[in-house]
Amino acid sequence: MNNINFENVTVHAKANIYFDGKVVSHSIVMEDGAKKTLGLIYPGSYHFNTEQAEKMEIIAGTCKVFIDDAEESTSYGENQSFDVPANSGFTIEVKEGTCEYICSFID
Repeated sequence: MNNINFENVTVHAKANIYFDGKVVSHSIVMEDGAKKTLGLIYPGSYHFNTEQAEKMEIIAGTCKVFIDDAEESTSYGENQSFDVPANSGFTIEVKEGTCEYICSFID
């Protein structure tokens, strides 16, 4: 995938660290106030709850995702994305390598 450039953003240098360092992200705030996180997911299976709706864009690697209340999981890879409803959650599983993502929080 080509490099993605974000201009005129505020970057929060302090990392968001989950699951003993198996999921790590950094928060950025766009010029218009929109919030995103850029992160890495190491092998394992992790469940996240959502307050806001989210769009997860996979920029490298692969994962399998099970959205809460869905009947089955779906696999995603580079240049694919999935949406998670507000006040919901999802389980993301990475079998090998790392999965890199951009998470956009949707109002």
